[in-house]
Amino acid sequence: MSTPHLAAVIVLAAGEGTRMRSATPKVLHRIGGRSLLGHALAAARATVPEHLAVVVRHERDRVAAHVAELDPEALVVDQDEVPGTGRATECALAVLPADLDGTVLVTYGDVPLLSGETLHALIEDHSATGSAVTVITAHLEDPSGYGRILRAADGSVEGIVEQKDATEQQLGIREINSGIYAFDGRTLRSALAEVGRDNAQGEKYLTDVLAIANRSGGRVSAHLIDDLWQTEGVNDRVQLARLGRELNRRTTERWMRDGVTIVDPQTTWIDTDVTIGRDTTIRPGTQLLGATTVGSNAVIGPDTTLTDTEVGDGAEVRRTEALLAVIGPEATVGPFSYLRPGTTLGRKGKIGGFVETKNATIGEGAKVPHLTYAGDATIGEGANIGAGTIFANYDGVAKNHTTVGRHSFVGSDSVLVAPVDIADGAYVAAGSTVVADVEPGQIAVARGRQRNVDGWVARRRAGTRTAQAAEAATAVAASPDGQRAGRHPDEVAEGQARR
Repeated sequence: MSTPHLAAVIVLAAGEGTRMRSATPKVLHRIGGRSLLGHALAAARATVPEHLAVVVRHERDRVAAHVAELDPEALVVDQDEVPGTGRATECALAVLPADLDGTVLVTYGDVPLLSGETLHALIEDHSATGSAVTVITAHLEDPSGYGRILRAADGSVEGIVEQKDATEQQLGIREINSGIYAFDGRTLRSALAEVGRDNAQGEKYLTDVLAIANRSGGRVSAHLIDDLWQTEGVNDRVQLARLGRELNRRTTERWMRDGVTIVDPQTTWIDTDVTIGRDTTIRPGTQLLGATTVGSNAVIGPDTTLTDTEVGDGAEVRRTEALLAVIGPEATVGPFSYLRPGTTLGRKGKIGGFVETKNATIGEGAKVPHLTYAGDATIGEGANIGAGTIFANYDGVAKNHTTVGRHSFVGSDSVLVAPVDIADGAYVAAGSTVVADVEPGQIAVARGRQRNVDGWVARRRAGTRTAQAAEAATAVAASPDGQRAGRHPDEVAEGQARR
């Protein structure tokens, strides 16, 4: 789309937002994984302006730091003690080049659903009509609280009247002022110099520029849009939640139309910056947050939260929470797994039920099936970690690393005390506590020999149901047809060692 020259976008973000009742500045509250200001800056940048300025005042340092993080090229402008949108715009113009020529957009930091496409259309309409000012407007069934658009006979905008100043007839007008404008830059600068503060609030209003432009013979036009959500700002947490739901509805609908199956959009939350491949299925109760990416033909959920996580093609992730993790193609995770930062699971690898990982690299086809903590670990290709294994990585002072080699096997209920290396093709017998390296082809058996004490239950638990059961079993075993089913401790150890 070819767009006329856009000299600047000015984003007004100086307000306190007292109705949010929050220590956090209103424009830093978040929906869809971005701050309200983040959404505003994304829409502004989509228009490719020559200059982008953000006007700040309340919690100035916090907001300015956020702007610098999101868009280092944006100019941060301080509004002085003079209140009003007109003054905020004037402060921005003061730091922009004095010879600024072309269209200047003015938007707000608390209108998160406003899109770059809508701003493009506003700029083109403004240019095509040769207007001095063009304002985005919308028709509302209930326009209460909004300024009303007064139209001239030729369809241009004659003025804007605030509700408190409107006559009974004007209150019946349903076309409202969004407060989002395209201005001729020279007209805006000269008109603001004439705007006074002769009003009940003592503010310098940006809307006064329209009347001045009309008086000087400039055309003031309206750019009417059907999508009312794009004009709605956030003033309190109720509106924040309402706009968040609508943004999420649009996001899930966009992905479904692009070939993603979302079983229950109402219980699925997908942030704005998430990407999903085609033919992936998202099951109910799933949240895809931050910069998460999901490949094609994957299955995510139910009841899964992935934050800044990469999921490969064909992977399946069920009832899992993951943060800053990488899940390889055709890998499986869950249920009830917790992948902490630094987890990388290779192709066709498995992290099973009730497993927690942290700073762990798990190779292709390797398996950590259940009931395991694997922290600060490297697990080689094809290795198998038995149930209940603990990678004991912390010695009270430092975190240490454990390596399990390719196609090695760690038996159930083992503790690997880091730092320790288990080489390729090695075994660890079940129930072992490993404190020394294991070489290729070796089996590590690190446990005490089992000792069975005859008669202990009869002596120490006499009269209990356990004692009664033991007495009955002993009687059966002593009978001519009785059979003992137990194994000698050496047989147990030897049998497990051969697995």
